[in-house]
Amino acid sequence: MRTQNYVLAIFAFIAVFQVNAQQDSIATQTPVQDEFTKLIEESNNYQGYKVVEYDKLIELRNTTRSYISELKEEIIVQQNTVDQQNEEIKQLKTDLSATQEDLTRVTEEKDALMFLGMPFSKSGYKTMMWGIVGGLIVILLILFFRYKSSNAATKEAQKKLEETEKEFDSYRTKALEKEQRLGRMLQDERNKAAGNS
Repeated sequence: MRTQNYVLAIFAFIAVFQVNAQQDSIATQTPVQDEFTKLIEESNNYQGYKVVEYDKLIELRNTTRSYISELKEEIIVQQNTVDQQNEEIKQLKTDLSATQEDLTRVTEEKDALMFLGMPFSKSGYKTMMWGIVGGLIVILLILFFRYKSSNAATKEAQKKLEETEKEFDSYRTKALEKEQRLGRMLQDERNKAAGNS
């Protein structure tokens, strides 16, 4: 009885397997499918049933087991391959992230300039340098206008000094003439006084 149930289960499995195989036009032939086909073709008919030899049924079972074992091994290999590829993907992502960080750092260093021991971006450096040049131009203009103003004041002072010197020379000449006149008058008076005595 147990053998009959086993045989019926195998036949049901074969029928379902063949129906699925026929419906799936993309499916490829496997050793188990070949074995099922061979078993069905070589089995005898008896009152609407197929009679299968026990040895061939055992052979089919062994083929199915070995094929399932191969599939399991292939699944394990594929899973290991998938795991390995996932690890490689993680490593590549880590490497990519590190490379992007290095690229960002190198780009920042490339765009940065050292000035007085401090890093500046190129645009910041240009802005600072133009600011310094602008400041120097403003200071130069201030110094120029101060010089011009001071020079004008100096020329004015020199002019006034020359005028003052001329006035002083004129005053000194007048004073000298007056002193000489007074000296002569004094001498004349002395001479008169000496002549009267």
